[in-house]
Amino acid sequence: MVNREITANNHPLKGYLFAMTAVLIWSGFILVSRQGGLSALTAYDIIAVRYLTCAAILTPVWFWLKPFNLFNPKLIISSLIGALLYALFAFNGFQTTPASHTAILLPGLLPILVALFSAGLLKERLQWTRLAGIAIISSGIALLFFQQVASNQLTLGHAWVIMAGVCWAFYSVLLTRWQINPWQATASLAIITCVIYLPVYILFLPKTIGLDTLMQLFNGTYDTDVAQSSLVTEILRQAIYQGILATIIQMLCYVQAVKLIGPSNMGSMMAIVPIISGLGAVLIFDEAFNSVLLITLILVSLGVWLANRKATNLSSNRQTHHSNNRKTDQPTNQPTVQSTLTLEEGNPHAIR
Repeated sequence: MVNREITANNHPLKGYLFAMTAVLIWSGFILVSRQGGLSALTAYDIIAVRYLTCAAILTPVWFWLKPFNLFNPKLIISSLIGALLYALFAFNGFQTTPASHTAILLPGLLPILVALFSAGLLKERLQWTRLAGIAIISSGIALLFFQQVASNQLTLGHAWVIMAGVCWAFYSVLLTRWQINPWQATASLAIITCVIYLPVYILFLPKTIGLDTLMQLFNGTYDTDVAQSSLVTEILRQAIYQGILATIIQMLCYVQAVKLIGPSNMGSMMAIVPIISGLGAVLIFDEAFNSVLLITLILVSLGVWLANRKATNLSSNRQTHHSNNRKTDQPTNQPTVQSTLTLEEGNPHAIR
C-alpha cells in the first residue's frame, strides 16, 4: 500500500486519465444497462450477450497466454456469486428501476455492504471515519426510499438492485479472503459464467434473440426490417459495452490508475459515478429530477468519497506504523484487508 502511494506520484496526469476513463465506463454501464432494460431484450438476453462476448475474447488469452486452474472451486463459487447471481439481480432490476436510482443504490450500497461483510467474515475493525461515510450514504438512500414509499413508486426492481449490491459486496470480500487476483477474477467471471449459464439460457429461459435474429446479424440483412434492425443494434450495443468496455477495458484502466495514483485516489474518483450516471439518466431517459434526487446524489457521492478516502489513508498509516514496530499481525506479502477492499469497492469489475 505504501509503495503504491509513493509510486503514484510519478505519473499523476496519466493516472488520472486512466481513472477518469474507468469512472466514465462504470457510469455508462448503468445507463447502457438501463437502455437494454427498456429495449425488447430480456434481462436473460443481455446476460448471455455480456458473458458470451467477454468469454469469446478472454478464453484464447487464458488458454494460450495466461493459463491458470480455471475450475478451482473457489473461482467457481465466486463466479456464481459475482457474475451469475449479480447479473440476474442487476439486469432484472434495470428493467423497472430508473437509472438515476440505480446510480444511487449500486455505488452507494457497496461501501456499506462490504463493511458489514468484512466485519463479519474478516473480523475487520472499521475506523470511525469510514463509519461516518457509511452514515452519510445511508441517509441519502433512506431519503430516496422515503420519497418512493410516500409516492407509492417503490418497485420490485429496487429490491433486485439491492440484491445485486449484496452479491457484488460479498464477492468483493471473497476476492480478499481467497486472494484472487484481477486476471483470475476477470477471466473466471466471463468463462465460468458462460459455460454454466448459456446452456440454461438456450434451453429454458425466456428470450428475444432467436435463430433468425442471429442469422440476420451475421449476414447483415437486418436493415430491411425496422424492428429487427433496432433489436440487432441493441444487441451490438450491449455486446460492445457489456462484453468489452465494462469488463475488459475498464479493468485495464482501473489497474493502471491504481498503479499510477494509488488506491486512495482511485477510490475517491469513483465517488463521481453517482453524479455522472444520475444526471445522465435524467438527460437521456427524461427521468424525474427534483430536489430529493439532487440531495441524495450529493449525499451518496460525498459518503462514497469519505468511506474510500479516509479509510484508505488510515489503513496506510496503520500499516506503516505496524511495519515500523515490526508487528506481524498480517503477513507482509499479502495486501491489507482495508486496502484490498477499497480497491474492490471502487471498481465494479475488480471489480471487475
